[in-house]
Formats: sequence, structure tokens, C-alpha cells
Amino acid sequence: MTTFKKLSIIFSAFVFAYFAEIAVNLACGGEVDPYDYYVSYFHNNTQGDEYTSFAFTEMAYLYSEDNVANEAEINSREWAKYLDVNEKDVYKVMYHVDSATSVKLASYNGKSINELPDSLHNNSYLLALTKNKDALNYYTFAKSCEPLANASWNDWNPEPRDSTTMETKAKEALKLTLAEDDDFLKLRYAYQSARMFHYSGNYKDCKMVYEKYVKPLKSNSAVKGWAEALYAGSVRKLGNAEESAYIFTKVFASNPERRTQAYKNYYYTSSPVSGPLKYAKNNNEKANIWAINGFGNSEADLESLQKVYQYNPKSLLNGALLVREINKLEQDLIKDNDIAKIGYNYYFSDSGNGKKYEDSVRNLNLKHLNQIKDFAIKLAAEKKYPQPELGTLTASYLSWMENKDLLASNYLKTLNPDRLPEKLLNQYRIVDLLIKSKNIKKGNPFNENELLPTLKWLDVKRFDENEEQLKNQNYYYNRTGNANSRFTTTTRNFYQQILAPAYMKMGDTAKAALAMVKGDLKYKTLYENSLFKNMSYQTTTFWQKYLSPKSMQKLAVFKNAKPENDVSGLLTKALNLLKDDDFYELYGTTYLRTHQYDKAVQMFNKVSANYKYFSPENWYANEEESKLYANPFIETINDFPKKYGSAKKLINKKGFATEMLRLQKLTLTDKKNAALYFYKMANAVYQTGYYGNSWFLISYDWSSYDNSSAAKFSYDVDYKKAQTAKTWYLKARALSTNADFKAKCTFMLAKCAQKQIIMNYTMVSFSYYDVKDVKYQNFLTANYQNPYFKELKLKYAKTPFYATAAGECSYMKDFIARK
Repeated sequence: MTTFKKLSIIFSAFVFAYFAEIAVNLACGGEVDPYDYYVSYFHNNTQGDEYTSFAFTEMAYLYSEDNVANEAEINSREWAKYLDVNEKDVYKVMYHVDSATSVKLASYNGKSINELPDSLHNNSYLLALTKNKDALNYYTFAKSCEPLANASWNDWNPEPRDSTTMETKAKEALKLTLAEDDDFLKLRYAYQSARMFHYSGNYKDCKMVYEKYVKPLKSNSAVKGWAEALYAGSVRKLGNAEESAYIFTKVFASNPERRTQAYKNYYYTSSPVSGPLKYAKNNNEKANIWAINGFGNSEADLESLQKVYQYNPKSLLNGALLVREINKLEQDLIKDNDIAKIGYNYYFSDSGNGKKYEDSVRNLNLKHLNQIKDFAIKLAAEKKYPQPELGTLTASYLSWMENKDLLASNYLKTLNPDRLPEKLLNQYRIVDLLIKSKNIKKGNPFNENELLPTLKWLDVKRFDENEEQLKNQNYYYNRTGNANSRFTTTTRNFYQQILAPAYMKMGDTAKAALAMVKGDLKYKTLYENSLFKNMSYQTTTFWQKYLSPKSMQKLAVFKNAKPENDVSGLLTKALNLLKDDDFYELYGTTYLRTHQYDKAVQMFNKVSANYKYFSPENWYANEEESKLYANPFIETINDFPKKYGSAKKLINKKGFATEMLRLQKLTLTDKKNAALYFYKMANAVYQTGYYGNSWFLISYDWSSYDNSSAAKFSYDVDYKKAQTAKTWYLKARALSTNADFKAKCTFMLAKCAQKQIIMNYTMVSFSYYDVKDVKYQNFLTANYQNPYFKELKLKYAKTPFYATAAGECSYMKDFIARK
């Protein structure tokens, strides 16, 4: 037999992976969130907000582009102090007027205030400028430079900067600098000169202006730092990257409003840490250089942490770097649970690494953990850092991560929560909750109500982070990119990564489902209370795949009960916020999966008459033909292409349950035709499997990879293995005396057997075209030895159906042709 013919035997097993990947719902749950792709319980602002823009995330260059200080506010404050005017008035004129008013302000001469909007007539800043001609002259000059400095690049219309005009403005500003005696204005003219020279590409003169007219000025103005940033850029352009990097570290330290910009520019120099260190004049500068080096390192980095502490143990940079290392360890050591995968490995499996390799990596991470813990203990003991309690909290949390719960508890007991600042207190309560949950992690019986006060507190903190849900807002609305949902993430992780898995270990799937929902409900009030609309992909998947009629029955009891003041009540209250339709639709589906069609009908009767049952789409078809409709009662010889139903003869879950119940009853009341009824029922459940046209009657998603993964969920006996269909085909065949009918049953039994053969092999593990591949040959042999095809050939070769099947089914053709 040729290789091509061999391949046709397993054509139906592989064809979907390449040609018919329709209605696919892969396990993705949206794009990877740069702020939420690993399990974390240690907030990255526990040390304070000063350096949270540089918190750890491998998914982005910076955790946030935001600066801790606002440049416009700082400049407005300096002008307000200089002119003794209202700071808000300065801000309004400088930064908060429309474009038309801005144009008028550019030509403001102190006499034309009536030409401005009424809201500016009494503006104290404008009135002060009217009285101070020198300040007014600078203001109008700065406005004339503004369009040149703020010119933006457009990829569709790449007009270059007007370097000639900027050069002219730079020289004009330099003359005004020389003529000005007032240091406040002199500094600003010099800054404008340096800025125009820099933007025009004249880096040599930009450097000169800073060195001669900015640096000598004894001023604490932020503008001096802004000019220094221009100077650093010019030094880089003139060929000295290492000195440029050093100067940017100075701006990083002196100007929090330009900190993220200085950080970026530091790395644009591509200078190694040894470069700027050569220029450092004191320990504080060395500490800043090592800190920036640490902020840019996503790998384990003990050296930067130790160096910063060595040179400046009092700096808040120590806390920021310490928390970064904690978050890295979380990513490396805390594995997200199978029922609530959020990690990157959910998208890209790392299963190729052997256990020996994984153990060696874990040992390296644990070594780093203990090094960081030793550092934290030192930080706490020496009390040089402003908040030494951070070190103790770190030691406690890392001990918990290492499964040393008693040690973690002992560290925590040394702290007095009443004396902790708010952020440290928040983290203290979270670590305390984790330690109290030590039995939960192990799946042991536990007193869940001991956790109730902290869980209620978490609710308050989480709801404060999330405003009331908007109309048509689903779970993932505005989720990606949200850097300020720390309590939301912590709450979800606790319920879904710790509490739900613990309930599962104890065999309580219903309470696990409640915990999954509770982890997702981040709004105190819901505008749209649909069940699945308010769930994450992970929770939706858990509900749709793990729940059985028994667990749904228990959930229904919870749903209809009055919540008590305990953890169960807290979980139940979350479920009660959600309306019934999705709940009872799922409840009915679990009965479909267990073939309890009478109870399925009862559940579907509780669903609203206008409820829209899930129907998949063919992504490759045009819009008019994209909708797919179930037709479970048809007879097919080939699984591909699938023969779907039509909108006119729509069979939804309720209709399917009703018809199956009718057939089920007929097998008992009409014994004469029982074989036919069992055959129809067998066809129907076969069509609800992976290869059928009605898979969405028992499953909520379909993927081309389903047939190459092991049976995991209870309904996989039908969805993947066609077990019930096999049982009913056997009954149908046994009850019939018609040879042609028996041939049909036997053919379908062969197809059912094939599904189980497929499930016994990981088909993606061998090369499809390598005839020497042992696994491939074993797979072929198993198909050739399919007992029902042998029986079909021996017993029913003379039936009309045999001839039809042999003509249409390439699998059977190859079987017959095999010598």
C-alpha cells in the first residue's frame, strides 16, 4: 500500500487540523495582560509609589510611562511663586486653553486682555504678566518656540523639523540670556536656547549653552534638570555614550517629572554599568546608576540590590528593587493552578523540558529566593532603610512561597500591624491571609470562617479599585493594560488559585465553582448580570467543563438559599447577583451529557423563551453562511465535510433533549421498533461528539487540537470517545434481524472504535509522513485491526450498505484493499 493510501486511513482524524478549523474557541481568554500574566500576592507598590513606574514586568519595557511628579504642575508652581500668583491660574493659561486662545496668547502684549475669553480676564497670572514686562516678554518668546518644539512626526506625512527657524530662535534666546539679569528668566531663556539648538541638530552649541549659562546658575528650578537632559542627549550625539548615560542618571535622580524619560535615554546609550560609574562623584550617584541598571534587568539580579544598599541604604530605591526581585520570584516559583491558568505557559507550553531540567531551574530559583530573603532580613535588622518592616514582610512572604509556613508566621509575629504605614499594613494582611490558608493549599480540612474578616476587607479594597460596571461591559472590558488593579488581582488569585483548588481536592466542585465566580466579580453593583458575561475565560471554562448534575444541584441549593454570615454566604451572595438563564442552560447541558433527558427538559424549561443558545460560526464562510446549526439526527458515512442543519429546521438544546426523551421512552413502549430508536439515539450522540455536526449541544468550544489531547472531562466519553454511541449501536444491532441495518450499525461501531484508537495516541507526537516512525506504524496497525471493520467485511460484504460505504469511505476502501 502506498504512503498516500496509508494516510487516507487516518484522514478523518487529521483533516480538521488543516482544512476545517471552524468554530474554534481556543484556550486563550484574550491577549496576554502585561500586568497580569503570573500569580502574584506581593503588591509592587508596597514600598511606596516613588518608583512604581519601574516595577517588574517582562511583558513591557516599563511598568508604567507615568512619572511620580507632573511637569506642568511643577512649572506652574515655580511661576506662581515667582510672580506671587495663584498656581491654578498659571496652569490654566499655560496648559489648559484651547488652540484658538493659545494663538491669541502668543501675541498677548499686556493691553489686549479683552480679546481673550472672559474666563481669563481676572486671571492672576495674566494680570501679573501685564505688570511685569520682562516676564511677559519671556512668556511670548516661549510661546513662539512652542510650535517648533512640539512638532510631531507623522509617518504618512514625514515633514522634517524646521531646523533653520529653530537655529534662529536658539541664537535669539542666547542673546536674551546674555541680556537678562533675573536668574529665574535667565535660566529659562538659556533652556529655550539649548532646546532649540538640540532640536535643530546643533549639539555642539546646545552643549555649550548648558555648560556656560545653565550649569553655573545657582538654582533649584526643575528647568535646570530639563536643560541637563538636553545636555546629556547632546553629549551622546557627540560620541560619549558613557558620560551621557551618567548625566541621565543625574536627571533621573533630580527630576521625578522626567524620570521615565531619563530612564529610557539611559538605555538608548547602550552603555554598560561600568561606563557611567567612571563619572560618579559620590555614593548617591553610584546607587542611582546601579538602581537604573537593576530596573532594566528582568532576570534575577542580586548584585544591583546589594550595590544600591551598599552605597545608599536609606534610599527608597532599595525597596523598589527588593520588591522587583520578589515579583520575579513569584513568576518563577508560583505555578498557576490547572483550573485557573493565567500564566504565559497557558499559551506556550513548556512541556518539552524534562523533569531534571525543571528541577535544576527550580533549585536555582530557590537559591535566589534565599539570597533575597537574607538581604531582606539584613535590611530589617540594620534599620538603615526608612521602613525596615518591609524586610520582615519580605522574609515572611518568601518563607510562605518556600512552603515554610511556621517560619513565615514567626516572622510576621514580630511586626505590630497597628504601627505599620498603610501600604505595609495592606501587605501584612495579605501575607497573614496566605499563612492562615496553609491547610487550604494542602487540601486539608480547614476553618474557612477564620478567613472571613480578611476576605471582607479584600472585597472593600477591590470594589474601591473598580467603579460601577458600565452598560454592555464584559469581564475583559478595559482589563488589559490596567496597572492599578492590585487588590482586584490579589482577590481573584486567592479565590481561584488557592481556595477553588482546595475545594476541588476536598471533592467539593460546587464550592470551587462559587470561589471561581467570587474571584471574578470585581464590581459591587452589576449593570448586566448575565452569568458568563461577568466571568473570566478561566471561570467560564471551569463551569462549562467541570460541573456535573450533582454539583449543579448543590449550586442551585446555594443559589436559592439566604446567604449566612460566613464564607459560604460570601460566595453564595456573589452567585445570587447573577440571573438564572445561563445557570439553568448549563444545568440542562450537564443532564444532556449524562443522558438524563427528562431532567434536561425540566432545566431548559426554566430558561427564558427568548434565550439565545450558543451556535458557532464558520470563520471562513461569508457572513450569510457563517452560522452553523445542529442536525444530530442525520445519518452520515463520512465525518468530513460535516453536514450541518439549517435555520429553518433549527434544533437547539431544548429541542434535542425533548426528542431524545421521546426516543428514549419509545425504546421501552415500542419494543418492535426499539432497534431503530436506539440507532437514531446513537447517531444523535455520535453527532454531538468532536467529529459531529452538533458538538455544541454538549460542548461550549471546539478546537482542532481536541482529538489529540487525552480525555479529561466527564463528557469526553461521548465528545471524544463516542462511548455511549457505541453502546447504543450495539443495542440496535442486537435487537435487529435486518442484515443491511446490522451492517450500518457495524460500520458506525467501527467509527466509534476509531475514535478510541485516536485517543490512545498523541497524534502530534509522530511524523505523519515517516513510514519508519514506530508510533506511526502502531497507529496504522491499530486501525487495520479495527475489529468492527473485520466483522463488516466478513459478515456483511453482500449488503447494499456495504457497497455504498465502500464507495464513499476512503478509510474502508483502504481497509478492503489491504492484503
